[in-house]
Amino acid sequence: MAEGIPPTLSVVTGDGGGIVWVLGVLGDNLGALEPAARKALAQARYVAGGRRQLAAWRTWLADRAALEAGARAVPTIEMTDDADDFVQQVAQRAVDGGVDVCVLASGDPGFFGLTRALLRVVDRHRLRVLPAPSSVAVAFSRLGLPWDDAVVASAHGRPLADAVRSVRLARKAAVLTSPENPPQALGRALLDAGVNLDLVAVCSRLGCADETVHEIDLLALAAGRFDPLSVVVLVGPGGLQSLGWGVGSSVSSDVETGPSGRALAWGLPESAFTHRGGMVTKSEIRSVILGKLALPAVGVLWDLGAGSGSVAVECALVCPGLTVFAVEQDEQAAAVVAANAARFGAGVHVVTGHAPEALGALPDPDRVFVGGGGSTVLDAAVRRLRPGGRVVATFAALGRAAEAVEQLGRLVQVSVARASQLPDGGWRLTGANPVFVVWGPVDDEEPPGVGRDVEIDGRRP
Repeated sequence: MAEGIPPTLSVVTGDGGGIVWVLGVLGDNLGALEPAARKALAQARYVAGGRRQLAAWRTWLADRAALEAGARAVPTIEMTDDADDFVQQVAQRAVDGGVDVCVLASGDPGFFGLTRALLRVVDRHRLRVLPAPSSVAVAFSRLGLPWDDAVVASAHGRPLADAVRSVRLARKAAVLTSPENPPQALGRALLDAGVNLDLVAVCSRLGCADETVHEIDLLALAAGRFDPLSVVVLVGPGGLQSLGWGVGSSVSSDVETGPSGRALAWGLPESAFTHRGGMVTKSEIRSVILGKLALPAVGVLWDLGAGSGSVAVECALVCPGLTVFAVEQDEQAAAVVAANAARFGAGVHVVTGHAPEALGALPDPDRVFVGGGGSTVLDAAVRRLRPGGRVVATFAALGRAAEAVEQLGRLVQVSVARASQLPDGGWRLTGANPVFVVWGPVDDEEPPGVGRDVEIDGRRP
């Protein structure tokens, strides 16, 4: 074929031509093929596939049991980097030669495999596809995880950036890597995208005698060297049920839910959360807090002095791509946070410890909510904040809020009055104690006059 000239594609139509058998192979074990696939191999006039599949075919041919089944040596067509040329050769043997061709493919040929390429040159009525388990299915099975909720992307012959965009918000994903986009390149791209994960697994040569499954973290993925033809499994916040996270059925009837059972709104009522002695951020205040946090799609969020965990849980529900850490020094309160997270199926890491000491092992945050702990905790949060990040803190006392606004730059008082019915059927408004919400640091690139002025009760101090 002349360089630079695309192949002339011929398509099998009508009653003429042979059959193209596409046989899925798990690893290099042709001995596990179903009887129909064995028969097709024994009768094929040509056998096609990649170098690994053809080597397995030759080994299978040399096996005495295979010979007794009627297998015989036939010409082969080896796949090269030019996939168009490969499928064209297969089509020519079937169309022009009128003979059956067996194409050996990895796993399920219809799952990011050869079936799509063959359909460009062979009529689908002339294809017979006998799949093996896909490499993705086998990878998740090796990890003991279901994958019906996983996002799958391929970096084989496709831009790596497209794969990263597809999986970066997923709680569970798998990426098929390639020589041009090996697992370590995927790891570096995920780090650059600000992704945080609970589990990374590199699954290589699945179904072969030298199969490997490495469970590592994202840093090790980016720094390592792995078989380029691998399946990389990525599990994000809330994707591991072994951590105690799962969608519960006990959500309060006050919470509006969608088809999946997840809450549609933020500012959930206090009754939706287990709490002790009313120690829960009021729903209206929580709505303001989430607005001021300006949650990113991905990144790390700390909830310091988590209490009941209502802020952490809502942040995880609103932005599932966040890695959320709820830090609470009281062991009983920390257990309540974990129970609330499990109730909603929210991906929240509960850290029992006293801040700032408990923050040392945590990844640097993009967002921080400080619900308790005073100036020491606030200082620690600001020091660890990533560039472009934001801290939001709440205070009941104006004096402490005034100290915080000197550091963060913005403050608002939130006063809420709720309606309650009187014995005679009338209504009255009952005011709750005001809360001061402070946030920042101030973004120097924000247009002048936007959120810069501090107001207390509608007056500038």
